[in-house]
Amino acid sequence: MKSAPMTISKIAQAAGVSVPTVSKVLNGRADVAPATRAKIEALIDKHQYRRRRTSGSTGAKMIDLVFHELEGPWAVEIIRGVERVARQEHLTVVLSECGAGHAPRQEWLEGVLSRKPDGVILVFSDLDPSQRRQLEARNIPCVVIDATGEPTSELPAIGSANWSGGLAATRHLLELGHRRIAVIGGPARVWCSRARVDGYRAALENAGIEVDPDLIRHGDFHVDSGYEQGLELLQLQNRPTAIFAGSDLQALGLYRAARELGLRIPDDLSVVGYDDLPVARWIGPELTTIRQPLIDMADQATRLVLSLARGERPPSTRIDLATSLVLRQSTARIEAHLPRELTRQG
Repeated sequence: MKSAPMTISKIAQAAGVSVPTVSKVLNGRADVAPATRAKIEALIDKHQYRRRRTSGSTGAKMIDLVFHELEGPWAVEIIRGVERVARQEHLTVVLSECGAGHAPRQEWLEGVLSRKPDGVILVFSDLDPSQRRQLEARNIPCVVIDATGEPTSELPAIGSANWSGGLAATRHLLELGHRRIAVIGGPARVWCSRARVDGYRAALENAGIEVDPDLIRHGDFHVDSGYEQGLELLQLQNRPTAIFAGSDLQALGLYRAARELGLRIPDDLSVVGYDDLPVARWIGPELTTIRQPLIDMADQATRLVLSLARGERPPSTRIDLATSLVLRQSTARIEAHLPRELTRQG
């Protein structure tokens, strides 16, 4: 026999509080004692309470867009993709930043519960299990763009084919004759960064080239880490002739390191980036890079979270969009890296 659904009244009775107190917790109100709030949240989780989604709401449609760091051209591309759908759907978009760490602060979550958005989109961030359960209890769907952790079926996510991107970048350099190829990835613990570096490893191994641990470095996807790791790589006694940077911003830092050491791109060093941000076409020489369809990723994430908010069941809630190699002027055949007298002898 099917048990009766859990109600706010039953939760209030079990917690020994009033129905309005439970309602305050569900709505993210701050005027509830921490111990009482924890007891109510525990009961909501234990009984898997889910607030019913009402139809025909006259409230403004809204989504929360949450970044790990709200800065730079990468974030702008994501915002453009979300806004493309928001204009069509007459949505209000609320921007937030996690700050330290990749998980949103509890204060942010309380704000979401009080705003009651149609859904939440997390960018390069993640929710801890408690935060996820609190959103689920309020029937607020969540979708992640570029999840930091290993993909699971529990949390809908939109990403790109990071492994294939790393493979394509390294294969391009191999086809140009390079054999001493380095990589500057993002944070080692972040899933997309690991996948790109794994693609790099696979390309070398398939070409019969032993992977040199000294040529694998990790940064944070920003310009400074590309510069710092680039300086170290380019000052090795047997320096690389080509470097795959795990982001276009890290490639910019690498350009600076090469310039300070008197190395010319691509004559002395070939560089491949990742993302295909507008800046890749502004620098000189223009950057060969892996195009990650950031605007399309954000577009699909927004459509997915709205579909979930309507109670629909999409055929897939884990989507990786294709990447592609964009050839420009920052890579060259290995002959260009040899001393001129050796090139003539060849």
